[in-house]
Amino acid sequence: MDKKFEAQMQTKLHEMKEEIVRSLISESQDFESLIDDLDPKDLADIAADDIDRKTLEALNEQDIKRMRLIDSALSRIKNGRYGLCMRCGKKIKIERLEAIPYALMCIDCKNNEERRNR
Repeated sequence: MDKKFEAQMQTKLHEMKEEIVRSLISESQDFESLIDDLDPKDLADIAADDIDRKTLEALNEQDIKRMRLIDSALSRIKNGRYGLCMRCGKKIKIERLEAIPYALMCIDCKNNEERRNR
């Protein structure tokens, strides 16, 4: 893999990581304000608050999963394994890495995995 491209992807991955951290901090503050605002309310308000809380929790889980994928990609850059499919070992196309810098698999392996999981 081209070192210049790897450096660009490393920068992009760090930027994505910073964005997630900022998002998690913001969501955490939103979550805390939701809890602080809970008063004895009617059932509809309580249900709406519960839905809001569950939505925030789900978003946090997605962000945390993405953070792990980003950390894994940064580790692969460091170890010289970035851009190689974790399943078949072939090179992942640059276009795929530009779209999803933390991609673990080439498009063929990813498609096969998704078909199996249906």
